[in-house]
Amino acid sequence: MGNGMPQIAPLQPGDPTRLGPFVLSGRLGEGGQGVVYFGQDQAGERAAVKLLHVKFSGDATARSRFARELRAAQRVASFCTAGVLAADLEGDTPYIASEFIDGRSLREAVEENGPLTGSGLERLAVGTATALTAIHQAGIVHRDFKPDNVLLAVDGPRVVDFGIARILDSTATITSRAIGTPAYMAPEQISGGRVGPPADVFSWASTIAYAATGDVVFGGKSIAVVLNRILNHDIDTGMLPEPLGGVVRACLRKSPDERPTADQILLRLLGRAVSGDASAVVLSEGAAHAADPDATRLARTGPGRALPTGAGPLPAGGARTGGGARTGGGVRTGTGAEAGTGARTGSGAWSGTGGHAGNDMPTGASRSALSSSGPTDPRFGGAPHEGAGSGGHGAVRPGAGKSDATGPAPARIGPAGTGPDGTGPDGAGPDGIMPAGTGRARRRRRGLVGALAAALAVVAAGGAIIAAKTGFAFGGASEDGGDAVVTPRPSPTYASVYEKARRTKRLTIGVRGDVPGVGLEQASGFSGFDVDVATSIARSLKVPASGITFRRIGVNDRVRALTDHALDMIVATYSYDDNRDDAVTFAGPYYTAHADLLVLAGSRIKKLEDLAGRRMCAPAGSTTARLVADKVNVEQVRAGNYAECMDLLTYGKVDAVPGDDLIIAGFADRVASLKLSVLGLRLTDQRYAVGLPRKDVRTCRAVEDVISRMYGDGTMRDLLRKHFGNVDFDPERDAPPKLACR
Repeated sequence: MGNGMPQIAPLQPGDPTRLGPFVLSGRLGEGGQGVVYFGQDQAGERAAVKLLHVKFSGDATARSRFARELRAAQRVASFCTAGVLAADLEGDTPYIASEFIDGRSLREAVEENGPLTGSGLERLAVGTATALTAIHQAGIVHRDFKPDNVLLAVDGPRVVDFGIARILDSTATITSRAIGTPAYMAPEQISGGRVGPPADVFSWASTIAYAATGDVVFGGKSIAVVLNRILNHDIDTGMLPEPLGGVVRACLRKSPDERPTADQILLRLLGRAVSGDASAVVLSEGAAHAADPDATRLARTGPGRALPTGAGPLPAGGARTGGGARTGGGVRTGTGAEAGTGARTGSGAWSGTGGHAGNDMPTGASRSALSSSGPTDPRFGGAPHEGAGSGGHGAVRPGAGKSDATGPAPARIGPAGTGPDGTGPDGAGPDGIMPAGTGRARRRRRGLVGALAAALAVVAAGGAIIAAKTGFAFGGASEDGGDAVVTPRPSPTYASVYEKARRTKRLTIGVRGDVPGVGLEQASGFSGFDVDVATSIARSLKVPASGITFRRIGVNDRVRALTDHALDMIVATYSYDDNRDDAVTFAGPYYTAHADLLVLAGSRIKKLEDLAGRRMCAPAGSTTARLVADKVNVEQVRAGNYAECMDLLTYGKVDAVPGDDLIIAGFADRVASLKLSVLGLRLTDQRYAVGLPRKDVRTCRAVEDVISRMYGDGTMRDLLRKHFGNVDFDPERDAPPKLACR
């Protein structure tokens, strides 16, 4: 993959020199929403930091939407995308810091070096399909997938500009080229239909076709030509190897319901059975494939199948001598395609071995070349259309048309065949335009007229996207607000989490999301002691912060999440002492917590016996509350959770709150109005360990070495002070004895 440092302009008078943890040294761009700066934090993490304009900062509705969309963007797993590193939406200068991608856009690379071929094209297809799968799994619709929004980094392609479109859409200051660049729009975006994930799938296929040909495959000299082609024409995919060609064909179907999902695309490209959703393991495999220049070529057949030996190679693309149609020898000579007709001259249809029959299947090849074992997935093409012939190599063509070449007429990629008079499907003319008398033509014409007005208005408001190299989002999103459901995963691709971290530079880590100071999920992401410990461990395994995906994990889901490889590790107050029989490997511990009591500073309660006859909050499910009640006669005041207990304590309705010292200190640290104390009773030991997949001894040893270094170099001390420094609390500062890795 190519790269190239984006141009960074000097800071201007009045520009900030620091936002959050990032020192700003230059400008990457400016638009209607704000300025994007190049920044770097103390650890050397580079970021594209977007500072929102003042007109955004005073709008409460805009801030609320911005926070919601930011939260959605942060849910995107860090697979071939640009992750959000930090954000502050509450201060006077709201900003979002995104991972800085050092690389040219796909458009720039193709314009400078020509089309991609071989492993470069395959890595692009797999990497972008991986990114699109991660985006859709997070409930986000990109809506502007195109070559400008694919950056070619050293470690593979990255898809950018997703996740915060709603706040941008809600203003009249949009400066992007469009929410959906016309030449890469799906038909439903043009006709005013519902725009969902299938629209991204169509745009993905158009982008891959561009990468393979160097041509904007639905391009034209006017907006009317472009929109007409998207609505009525089909492109030829003969230049693409299988299974990529078959996947692209399926993705370019005019009906959204007939296209495969992003998950199915990725599974097909990796040679896996197309059933269910792509798991975290599959996403990791896709990211690793995209990052490895020596990656194995894409599977040419479905699982357990092989191409017959009689299948010849696909014909090579010819030299370009102009824009438009391709002659029989594969040389482009005319301007038919660019002029809007897409006509072929010469022997435009290929025949013989390597020719196309039916739904552009390689002649002589088993249909298993595009299918997994079992029934054919209809989204990737069914039986050949009756009477369809072989396809050629023109960049764009109408729904059907005559061929003056020897051999069968070109086959239409789509659900309908060719009329006997040489017209397109349903009576379309040779240029793909429907006669006014046909019902389907009238419907399409009505859609086209409305689309022209809408698209022209959008284009008129367009400008350069300032986020082309920043990872900032300009696509649509939806979010249900609930926790992700952990589903069964296939067997792991890597021998250990350690190996995965080193090869992919990515990890998915389970943390708590409900404990301030320990693991708390907010609009700006996850924060807390456990989160920082996990980040330090990941960085020591060569995974940058941008490569970490944090997922909230419940107590009852921990073992299953590790067993099914939905998570790589868990750092979530996972007590070895209470869970030593779990079918996982425990590494660490990273901290030894103790059952204790939280009281108001200056309270007369100094030891456990002083609590006799007093009121103690008893949060639901608290084992410490039961332990204390067994030792001293105390009045228990029931509460649903620790947050309720903290309210009772600060209002003087209870005298103490029981719990693990680290957890109650985390809640206490955010109470600014009162000084609170952890008594230091240390009634029991709770060794918090890192949960790993069972028998992952290699990773266990690496994690324990990291934890030892964190205690030795003062990192752990600093983290304890950072998250619990406002509480009268004496935490453990010495490294706990290591557990046996097994």
